[in-house]
Amino acid sequence: MGIYERLCDLVAIPSVTGDEKDYGDALARELEALGLGVERQELAPGRFNVLARGANPRVVFCTHLDTVPPFFGPRLEREAVHGRGSCDAKGPALAMIEAARALLKDGEDRIGFLFTCAEETDSAGAALANAKLAEPWRPAFTIVGEPTENRFAGAHKGVYKAELVAHGVAGHSSQNVGPSAVHELVHAIEKLLATDWGRHALLGPGTLNIGTISGGVAANVVADRAIASLLLRAVEPPETTERKLCACLSPHVELMKPYKSYGPIEFHVPHGHEPIPVAFGTDAPHLSRWGKPLLYGPGRILDAHTDHELVTKRSFEQAVADYTTTARELLARAEVVR
Repeated sequence: MGIYERLCDLVAIPSVTGDEKDYGDALARELEALGLGVERQELAPGRFNVLARGANPRVVFCTHLDTVPPFFGPRLEREAVHGRGSCDAKGPALAMIEAARALLKDGEDRIGFLFTCAEETDSAGAALANAKLAEPWRPAFTIVGEPTENRFAGAHKGVYKAELVAHGVAGHSSQNVGPSAVHELVHAIEKLLATDWGRHALLGPGTLNIGTISGGVAANVVADRAIASLLLRAVEPPETTERKLCACLSPHVELMKPYKSYGPIEFHVPHGHEPIPVAFGTDAPHLSRWGKPLLYGPGRILDAHTDHELVTKRSFEQAVADYTTTARELLARAEVVR
């Protein structure tokens, strides 16, 4: 079977977050066929990370098992493979496996794999792998696979996701009562949108999005409660972000505990490559014990999560070559990295 037919077979397995099992099993079979020791690391019943290793894994290939919904199956064309997960991230996964095949053929077994579940939601799989890292795993570098158009990312923004809850006093709108939770929330949001969220040399400015606003019961009733959700693409540490957020809030507006919070992540970039910034998030912030991270993969982020998701054959083939070369270079220096 050709490589692109194999990729189509992987794309044909639905693996929307929460339903990663069948795809995880398929990748486990691919890794077992390479002669690697394979482990399923359970996150929840029917959900697991797939780990595989040679004798002494110092360089790890890592990407995620899950995709966003909705699932749609593969289509093989002359220049590309289409389908959900083709670039995010089944194309990267298979390119990594092919790179490992070349390395193992040459006798290099200081490699490993970590395929995680739940990256598209809360990175629970990556957090589990980080907590359970143990001998004989001693990764010096982890290559994270995401669609970067075959370029090495130098950094990606952090994330601060939270809710604002405003409290007021309900009453008739004709009277001088309140405060209005809606008014308090609007004033806070006005200040937040005017705040400087910092700047990173590669990533540029931090950016805030107020995603949803709800509150009140009727136009003639002073609102006693209002809620807004926010997501900040952060270029500063979470502590700095939170301090700035709180400075914009009145006593009537409460910052709820963030769902997800981490600062910007910087990546190792191999010599001779010009780093690029990326705005999307990855599992990398949750793999602090897995050595220095790199971020690279075939495909375009502009095609990921769309109804036309694809990876071109040229991009896939370049990724196999680059993963192989990069792993060799990293292994040559892995023993001096502790």
